[in-house]
Amino acid sequence: MGVPDIRTAVCAEAWCWLGTPWHHRARVRGAGVDCAQLLLAVYEAVGLLQPGQVDPGDYPMDWHLHRDDERFLRGVLSVGRPVAEPLPGDAALFKFGRVASHAAIVLEPSVVLHAYAPDGAVVISDLRTSAYLAERLVGYYSLITP
Repeated sequence: MGVPDIRTAVCAEAWCWLGTPWHHRARVRGAGVDCAQLLLAVYEAVGLLQPGQVDPGDYPMDWHLHRDDERFLRGVLSVGRPVAEPLPGDAALFKFGRVASHAAIVLEPSVVLHAYAPDGAVVISDLRTSAYLAERLVGYYSLITP
């Protein structure tokens, strides 16, 4: 599968999760998922990650509020690299609390799909109109080899 094809596959798989309720540490399409599990499920489904390749371990809902340990970012960097300009299929990381603690899949340069607890589901957000989310952007990361 070529790079444009894999990017299309990532976005298509991500779209399948739209509307899935937000549920901490769950990974069942249509029943419940959180942002970390969404990324793992999508990237595993298209073959960018092998099942179990990234183990997020146990993570309480408030881990990012009390620690300076960039464990989420470290996990992403173990399989991806930072990119200045995101392309469809890349990941966006956001800082809530003290560290990067939320992730989304880029559909378009400023449009992301993510399991977002405040909305209670997998939703689409436009960073041009969501200042609350945009101001927390840590950066973009790609698991796709150019």
